[in-house]
Amino acid sequence: RMSHHLRWPDSGEMEKIKAKFEKIHGLPNCCGVVDTTHITMCLSSAEPNCKVWLDQEKNYSMVLQAVVDADTRFTDIVTGWPGSMKESSILHSSGLFKLCEKGERLNGSKLKVSDGSEIGEYLIGDAGYPLLPWLLTPYQEKDLTESSAEFNGRHFAARTVAPRTLTKFKDTWKFLQGEMWRPDKHKLPRIIHVCCLLHNIIIDLQDTAIDEQRAASSSDHDANYRQQVCQLTDENGVRARDKLSEHLIGR
Repeated sequence: RMSHHLRWPDSGEMEKIKAKFEKIHGLPNCCGVVDTTHITMCLSSAEPNCKVWLDQEKNYSMVLQAVVDADTRFTDIVTGWPGSMKESSILHSSGLFKLCEKGERLNGSKLKVSDGSEIGEYLIGDAGYPLLPWLLTPYQEKDLTESSAEFNGRHFAARTVAPRTLTKFKDTWKFLQGEMWRPDKHKLPRIIHVCCLLHNIIIDLQDTAIDEQRAASSSDHDANYRQQVCQLTDENGVRARDKLSEHLIGR
């Protein structure tokens, strides 16, 4: 009965999400931020296949991938992936990736830019994700042009909503912060899913969106985890990011 609190937005809801990202951060046509966090577990080294759950920081963990809107609401989640998987691998294995690649998501209104071309709807993510036409990551070069620096600044500001959301999420459901005894393999993902539903229900019951300054106290949801870097880039993604960057600097 709670499932309607966590679902992909319809076209009208998505237009409101895009309007907020543009108003607050100056990123037009942005539909959300994708990020991951680790839920650490107590796991016996004698358990079969235990190494697959061992992440880059030598913790046993399960990964939650989430898409977050400007009001810190989850619009898509996937969990159950072992900690050893990288962000990019989890993305490619997710239903989100498959739906976006098939054009069944992020297929709403397009943004017309100065040269007459159009940029479709997109998500943003950190350097751990591949650069795709529908997933824009920051420029990683050391010497940035004016337009790429402007893009990175707005991208970074908008992207902070995801780590803030995940920090608040873990802080609310504190048992997710410590090492959880891994129950039946089907139960822990359901526990995480229910916590995500409850997170959204709390937001949906509020009269107004969470105040950004009040929510910005901390964003360290994965303490001691190093930033992952993905080198995969799609040529259409490169063009979309460049066009958007030029559009931002020319406004």
